[in-house]
Amino acid sequence: MPLVLGVDSSTQSTKVEARDVGSGEVVGRAFALHPPTQPPVSEQDPQSWWIALVDAVTALGAYRDDIVGVSIAAQQHGLVLVGEHGEVLRPAKLWNDVTSAPQADRLVSELGASAWATRCGSVPVAAFTIAKLAWVAEHEPEVLDATRKVMLPHDYLTWRLTGRHVTDRGDASGTGWFNPVSDTYDLELVTAAAGGPVDDWFGRLPTVLGHADQAGELGGEAAQALGLAPGIAVGAGSGDNMAAALGMGMAAGDVAISLGTSGTVYSVSATPTADDTGAVAGFASASGEFLPLVCTLNATKVTDTVAGWLGTDAAGLGELAMAATAAEPPCVLLPYFDGERVPNLPTATGTFFGLRADTTREQLALAAHDGVLCGLLDGLDALKRNGVAHQGRLLVTGGGGRSAAYRQRLADLVGGSVTVPEVDEAVATGAAVQAAMVVNGQSESTEVAQAWGLRTGSTVEPAADATSVREAFASCFDSLFA
Repeated sequence: MPLVLGVDSSTQSTKVEARDVGSGEVVGRAFALHPPTQPPVSEQDPQSWWIALVDAVTALGAYRDDIVGVSIAAQQHGLVLVGEHGEVLRPAKLWNDVTSAPQADRLVSELGASAWATRCGSVPVAAFTIAKLAWVAEHEPEVLDATRKVMLPHDYLTWRLTGRHVTDRGDASGTGWFNPVSDTYDLELVTAAAGGPVDDWFGRLPTVLGHADQAGELGGEAAQALGLAPGIAVGAGSGDNMAAALGMGMAAGDVAISLGTSGTVYSVSATPTADDTGAVAGFASASGEFLPLVCTLNATKVTDTVAGWLGTDAAGLGELAMAATAAEPPCVLLPYFDGERVPNLPTATGTFFGLRADTTREQLALAAHDGVLCGLLDGLDALKRNGVAHQGRLLVTGGGGRSAAYRQRLADLVGGSVTVPEVDEAVATGAAVQAAMVVNGQSESTEVAQAWGLRTGSTVEPAADATSVREAFASCFDSLFA
């Protein structure tokens, strides 16, 4: 049977998923790890992503013979600079590299937050590609002078597959130099960050494809390395959050909370947003619409860290949290272990409040989970303030979405139902959806989502009233940062 291959190239690993084109049945999965990073400096060699992709696809074995299409989804915002002969000029600065915070501040100060929100849908912070480009311009101008192609992580892998320098509007909308309303580059924003004539930048940026466009065909060298047939279709690809929305079959009004290395809360919307506070990033979706999104730097890494302090692992910490007796007032963690993106606090650190001599390991475990979730629910409030409708499902996904503790506490904190999608790897699935659209000549991802049954899932209901926890979190934040 013909198969499509969806790729999720994240900060931590490459995951691949082979699915039947017609039914969406998963027939094979594999993964390979990436080199670890440690903010505030977070960089990876893009070649390591390619090696991981080759290793993961190779592990699919004979299933590779039936693959007729592939699409790449990858971590957003990373800056890849390529020279005249196709060489990568320096390690890619990733989304969670916060060394570019001064450059982001300068850009916002010079043009004004409102102008940025109007022109590219978002106010740049350290995570955005444009801030990283400004950092290179300031610290490594010789690298910038040698740059002939500017890419995002998914662009780089698509280029390795096809030889074409292309991107999609979803991932492009996270650069800080693309207008998702007009679907055009704003090259004056690039020159504000990196200098030089506007004309010099036009040729360095990838061609922006539509969500249903084909990026090209798999080239011979890449096909040989991957063990796939040359000439198979390659989709436009997208950023990881955009692909995850496809993988969960999200419709307008649905909201997803994703718990991974970073945390995100986002919704599919028919209308754009422009939040001059910088909290909501006005991204484009991978379905031709918009994807307003709030991102926090600190998510499952927080609970992993606290688990280590308590001599257990993530699963063990979840068990401790679910066994906790609620304290009044509650123990609260502001979880800014690696600084923070929203709120924009790149130099902040984590802080516990309400510790007492009788505070238990269980209460510390609960505070760790609640701290991560409260930060993301503040992001949901920001979406609502910007007119984003939430009349649909509240989904929880990502690695942390598999945790019973995270699922239950999310339902408790919102005081309502939470849907756990049946799909395991939403990003890889979304990339597979895109590959299927290209193979089938379809323009709407909803057609694939319906055929594959991607909107199914289980429901978690509240088991406790955690209203006081959100109130305490807000009070503790105000005591430090108001």
